[in-house]
Amino acid sequence: MRLRTLDLFCGGGGSSWGAAAAGAEIVCGVDAWDLAAATFAANFKAGTAVHATLTETCGTEVVGNIGKIDLILASPECTNHTCAKGGKPREEKSKRTARYLLNFARKLKPRFMVLENVVHMRGWHGYHPLVMELEALGYFVRPEVLDAVDFGVPQTRRRLFLMCDREKEPEAIAPRRRRARTAAEILDPEGTWDTRPLHTPKRATPTLERAERAMSALGKGVPFLIVYYGSDGSGGWQPLDRPLRTLTTLDRFGLVTWRYGKPMLRMLQVTELRRAMGFNASYRLDHGSRRDKIRLLGNGVCPPVMQAVVASLVNEKVPRSLEAAE
Repeated sequence: MRLRTLDLFCGGGGSSWGAAAAGAEIVCGVDAWDLAAATFAANFKAGTAVHATLTETCGTEVVGNIGKIDLILASPECTNHTCAKGGKPREEKSKRTARYLLNFARKLKPRFMVLENVVHMRGWHGYHPLVMELEALGYFVRPEVLDAVDFGVPQTRRRLFLMCDREKEPEAIAPRRRRARTAAEILDPEGTWDTRPLHTPKRATPTLERAERAMSALGKGVPFLIVYYGSDGSGGWQPLDRPLRTLTTLDRFGLVTWRYGKPMLRMLQVTELRRAMGFNASYRLDHGSRRDKIRLLGNGVCPPVMQAVVASLVNEKVPRSLEAAE
């Protein structure tokens, strides 16, 4: 079944990459960030990338006459739902971007829709009214909380997926995991990137304290990751034999290795973080700085998860087209 697909808040195209692997035809993607739209265009040449800011009143005029659409994907703003924002005030306008999907649903009337966001969205006072409005438009709505690690992604990343179907109740999605993939599997070969001594006069004390906790637990000579930013309840580090913790928009993870008995440090690179999101090597990240690319990845959807969601909606067996990323 060839699904003509529109991707709203498309970012760099993680959702569309996964949907395409499940057999969807990517017709158009829309994003407010010019670098995201450019990245989407680089990866979906047959589709149209629209650089535009969606609003509560705009609709299909943004994308023009794109013809029949069978599937709408949407990943509206999540920052003001997630606990990652800490104690900063939450912006209701940002949360309401999830409602922008409704205008497109009314006009295009696709059979399927998938809205992806952080799990914390369920605590928003507008969440249940949104689900009720989707149901009033004739959709059966199934919320699923899925962890990317259960779909062959070497990262722990739990997200909410609202699966919508006009004709029947969407089915539950069974995890595809055969085994949990680990952070060690995303690393480039040793020697690919320069490393620097961990202990230098300018190294921040909290960084050294995190490293000391890791070395105390693992012993010297064992490589590990330092978690630089974000809330962390595990001492600010993690071993390499577990899935990577949730990738964010920050340059968050440092790799500690050993040379002649001395600890060395470097940050994880874009190629490694791309693997951590479940992309294979053919996914292009040609635009922007290193920081921009990390933001694109950290804001993205893991393709193998969306592949499983779309395949489930259309009752098709998940193909093996993303196996190279696993």
